[in-house]
Amino acid sequence: MRTVRLIPALGVAWTLVYAAFVVWLYATAPQSIKDVTTRASVAAGTYAVDRARFDAGRELFLREQYAAARDEWSRADPAQQDARTQFYVAYSFYRQGWGRVYTDDALFRQGLDAVNRAIALSPDAPLNIADPELKIHSAAELKAELEKGTERTVDDLNPLKVFRERK
Repeated sequence: MRTVRLIPALGVAWTLVYAAFVVWLYATAPQSIKDVTTRASVAAGTYAVDRARFDAGRELFLREQYAAARDEWSRADPAQQDARTQFYVAYSFYRQGWGRVYTDDALFRQGLDAVNRAIALSPDAPLNIADPELKIHSAAELKAELEKGTERTVDDLNPLKVFRERK
């Protein structure tokens, strides 16, 4: 008699688990099986950045190959869940978009998106990066530089602007 009651209960439980999985797939809209595994690891709290790819991206960044560095970082942090990686992505947009005469607003806006992600991923403490190769170490300072670069002011017409230093 007990097995007769157990079978429908297991059927209902299995149906609910399957339905939850289908809803989760629909809500997250993964594009590949790799996306499914990445998002599942984020949900389970086991997500980690690929350190080798991060370091490869940093080396490209230091050689001023910013687009290639961002490509490596996107592979190192596919879920965009690591604050440090997102800081470096934002910094690469800043460096690539910075110009002595003008700034590239599109790159600076993408940098703002990345630095806002980095700040959101570290809500408990201000995000500071201890990297001696960088001139900007905090996410707040980087955000201020990116915002200043997208604003249109009279200072944009200043010819002495060509002597300013890139951070």
